[in-house]
Amino acid sequence: MLQKTHSIAGFISAEIVLTYQDISFFSWDAVGALLLGCLAGTLADVDKPGSTMAKVLFPLSALLRLLKVKHRTVTHSLLFLLLLVVIAMPLSPLYFWVFILSYASHSFIDLFNDRGVQLFWPIPFKIRLLPKWIAIDTGSVSETVFRWLLLVLSLFIPFWTYILPQILSHSALF
Repeated sequence: MLQKTHSIAGFISAEIVLTYQDISFFSWDAVGALLLGCLAGTLADVDKPGSTMAKVLFPLSALLRLLKVKHRTVTHSLLFLLLLVVIAMPLSPLYFWVFILSYASHSFIDLFNDRGVQLFWPIPFKIRLLPKWIAIDTGSVSETVFRWLLLVLSLFIPFWTYILPQILSHSALF
């Protein structure tokens, strides 16, 4: 999947955490959480030479390249996610959960890709959730449709959790 698809998935993860923790979407905490979600959603691609994250985090990307880490292996695995959980422990509960869920969203949506993910690295097999003939190819029309569906979902979440209850509470007065 492309960076913009992963960013939207990370954004949705942040929205879910904000909703669960009952934090207003119209607060500075929400702004920080949504930005973190967009960034953390793309972070796993630090292992892909040429990706934005590989350029931004060049020392880490270079180290992964020296170690001959292949794309969608270590950084997309549950073991790496567990390591990030330990590293992120000092964060506040809001930013901890946004970071972890947004990062996890990356591997999750890559499971819909035709190439799959080595989720249980170092065990050398890749997993995908869809048969290859309907899996989503990176940069394809199907990914664009998938991204638009995610975008609609990202608009629906604040509407459902904040705006709709406001409308319903005012309509109860009539």
